[in-house]
Amino acid sequence: MDATAQRRPLPPEGLFVISAVSQYIGASIAVSVFDRVAPQTVGWLRVVGASVALLLIARPRPSSWGRERLMGAAVFGIATAAMNLFFYLAIARIDLGKSVAIEFIGPIAVAAATTRSWRNAAALATAVIGVGVLGGVELGDETLGVLFVLAASACWAAYIVIGSRVARVTSGVDGLGIGLAVGALALAPLGAPWSGPVWTSPLLLAACLATGVFSNAIGYGIDQHVLRRVSVRRFSVLLSLLPVTATAIGWVALDQRPGGLDMIGIALVLIAVASQEREQADVIPTDAA
Repeated sequence: MDATAQRRPLPPEGLFVISAVSQYIGASIAVSVFDRVAPQTVGWLRVVGASVALLLIARPRPSSWGRERLMGAAVFGIATAAMNLFFYLAIARIDLGKSVAIEFIGPIAVAAATTRSWRNAAALATAVIGVGVLGGVELGDETLGVLFVLAASACWAAYIVIGSRVARVTSGVDGLGIGLAVGALALAPLGAPWSGPVWTSPLLLAACLATGVFSNAIGYGIDQHVLRRVSVRRFSVLLSLLPVTATAIGWVALDQRPGGLDMIGIALVLIAVASQEREQADVIPTDAA
């Protein structure tokens, strides 16, 4: 193998598989402690753990951060933290695979909005039907869970749009670390009051912080790298790998077996994504500003 081949970066699809596996390993850890720690507290500690890990790695220099960059990172961090909070409140009530599939309406909407064509309109309609199938399964018993995951979906759309800007004006990891630090402060009033059991159990604390390392520090760190290489629309399309990964990990790690109707809903969402993916990739060069 020549040196050029060895230096060739892993394609975005490969990076997304790594990111997805890491994110939902973290989610599986979170679900396993929900019977001892409130979901909002796990969500808060996830953001705390990720921000500490990323700041230790990036060690951003205060002199390089102006007000505009700091504000952008802060808004991004708060949107990301809110997404984490709502997502954990959802998966405490709904299976992991279903939650991610329903949440995926956010990225689909971003992809459709950033590429205006009849094909994207049809893809979005298909995704809405798929989400309706999945949501309809749960509305009878877990209306609150569906509302939480739809709120997470809206935050996910904001995460993509704002995160793309942050990735291009920072090194990616340092902006993510600073943003999540701000997000951790914003979530503290919602997560800290119920955190008592965590401080008396090192294992619980380690598990909660590990969710941040797997789901945010690794998963979102990879996202920031990819966002520097591809367009927002392309990034939204690549996220189609997440519902499938979440369903697989939920099945293997949590014994959350998807039913036939669940698979139909997930399939409709993925068909919508695949119909967009056949369009022009619209890749942004890696040296984009």
